[in-house]
Amino acid sequence: MPYDPNIHHRLSIRLHGYDYNQPGSYFVTICTYEKHHVFGSIVNDEMYLNDAGQIIKNTWNSIPQRFPNIELDEYIIMP
Repeated sequence: MPYDPNIHHRLSIRLHGYDYNQPGSYFVTICTYEKHHVFGSIVNDEMYLNDAGQIIKNTWNSIPQRFPNIELDEYIIMP
């Protein structure tokens, strides 16, 4: 479904006039609904991914295969 400002009332936080195609570092945060713990659990201060967490990890790591100009740096998957 294409973006329609009359239906989709999202406030853009993009910097007006900034070219997001230029090289740079970007901080990305993706949160689950109501911050539910759906990607795994922490046991003895160590994160253990469940199946959903493993899918997130595999998908994130495959981004450069689809978008060759992207280089991934550090990331963390939280429960």
